[in-house]
Amino acid sequence: MTKIDGARLWQSLMDMARIGATPEGGSCREALTDADHAGRELFADWCRAEGCTMTTDAVGNLFVHRPGGEPGFAPVVMGSHLDTQPTGGRFDGVYGVLSALEVLRTLNHAGIATRHPIEIAVWMNEEGARFSPPMMGSGVFTGQFTERAVLDAIAQDGARLENELIRLGWHGKAPATLASHPVAAYFEAHIEQGPLLETRGHDIGVVTGAQGQRWFEVTVTGREAHAGPTPMELRRDALVAAARLVLEVQRIGLAYGGSAMVGVLDVMPHSRNVIPGRVFLTVDLRHASEDVLAEMEQDLRTTAARLATAGIAVDLSDFWRFPVTPFDPELVGRVRKAAGAHSNGFSDIVSGAGHDAVYMARVVPTAMIFIPCEGGISHNPAENIRPEHAETGCAVLFDAVLATAVRI
Repeated sequence: MTKIDGARLWQSLMDMARIGATPEGGSCREALTDADHAGRELFADWCRAEGCTMTTDAVGNLFVHRPGGEPGFAPVVMGSHLDTQPTGGRFDGVYGVLSALEVLRTLNHAGIATRHPIEIAVWMNEEGARFSPPMMGSGVFTGQFTERAVLDAIAQDGARLENELIRLGWHGKAPATLASHPVAAYFEAHIEQGPLLETRGHDIGVVTGAQGQRWFEVTVTGREAHAGPTPMELRRDALVAAARLVLEVQRIGLAYGGSAMVGVLDVMPHSRNVIPGRVFLTVDLRHASEDVLAEMEQDLRTTAARLATAGIAVDLSDFWRFPVTPFDPELVGRVRKAAGAHSNGFSDIVSGAGHDAVYMARVVPTAMIFIPCEGGISHNPAENIRPEHAETGCAVLFDAVLATAVRI
């Protein structure tokens, strides 16, 4: 049995973590920043050392290519992302890219040839922290966003995405489309970003699909007034209505057995002695059932309408959504078989987070592999995994990919 080099994988993770390292022990490599560029360059150097060729498409997705033995066969692709949250950890996304690199290294060093080419995809801006929404690169590739809309996106710091691609040298000429870059199958290894595997004592999650998500933006409008002379009963306090909506969002998540939260809350005019006249907030709803998710949305809309009064307006608008997404049963079966051979215990699991694999699953056969993260903590400098779990997850990825690319 071919064995991947767990120590080499871990060293690659630690070397990448030094780029954009934060004082708290995490990583900050927001999409298309200088730190993100440095991380991509380091990864590209490792891939060149393995004799792989690389291409970049028009929105900055990076593809690393290892040839196959059958002319015309589409590649089996492994992928994830190297960009992070502003206060991110060392493993979210990065583990998927570097475990894929370790698969290529192991194939090369063992002299294993495959019928299908094997590729690594480094998707541009998965996190959506600097440029929003998330998963832009895979979204364009799978037809969820237009190339032009993404290239024209403006970051929170005012930068235009296409200009940043050009500045950093990642603005490729190839169209960012599946039609121009066919894919036979897609695999993504990732940290779980939740506590289920650790709670169950399992070291592999066989991901069967992803929850649906619906994101909304809400503006609550009242009337600004001086806090001192304005009687309580005459106030049109937008923050009071917004606070009630925040509590209702919490109720909705609990009532339907899903996930619901307010992630952004901006109060205006942001003055100590002025009654808030406007509040902007975001709502994130998630569930594994499309029907239940629709019920959660209707509850949110009904609640928002109820909170509006003669003096308070509550405007709710769609921002971003994608449906409940099942993964390919055959590829999931290969992951499950590999997990049985390598793990000390595995669980079928539905992803609660969005990943590039969720978009890819709409257009090509797709599967994911989860490994535990300590305490279920992610998007946090404290995010951590164990080296032995990293190695096991990579071994499962290796077997599933090789079974799909087919050894010669």
